[in-house]
Amino acid sequence: MTANKPKESEKTEAIVNKKARFNFELIEFWEAGIVLTGSEVKALRERKGNLTDCFAKIRNGEVFLENFSIPPYKNGGYANHPEIRPRKLLLKSAEIGKLARATKEKGYTLIATKCYFKNNKLVKIEIATAKPKKLYDKREDLQKKEAKIEIERAFKGSHRK
Repeated sequence: MTANKPKESEKTEAIVNKKARFNFELIEFWEAGIVLTGSEVKALRERKGNLTDCFAKIRNGEVFLENFSIPPYKNGGYANHPEIRPRKLLLKSAEIGKLARATKEKGYTLIATKCYFKNNKLVKIEIATAKPKKLYDKREDLQKKEAKIEIERAFKGSHRK
């Protein structure tokens, strides 16, 4: 009889903040639960939501996610949720303390990078401590990306002969 390996927790990505890596240098990542209503979860299951301008703030020892836009669920009826409101993140107090120190001492910002379903049940938010990039850093990243694309094109062209 062979022992089965425990399955890695399946992560179904719902929403990704694509601008986070372009505008910020991401330093450390944290996984947090989020307090949502039923219609918000149903809207997220339909892959609706926007993390683009989303950030987290620490108030009174609690972390709140600001500007997380979840459009109203189409079949929600009278019990639908407001599109933008502060949503509480669920983290341990030690983790909140580390995040508070990072934002106060080092001047980092808390940015939401992903929203996904863990084990197809729980909604999780991945937040990152981040440092804003300067304009020249953004230009440098674009130049590297363009150079990589050019190299790949040249490499593909040489194999087609």
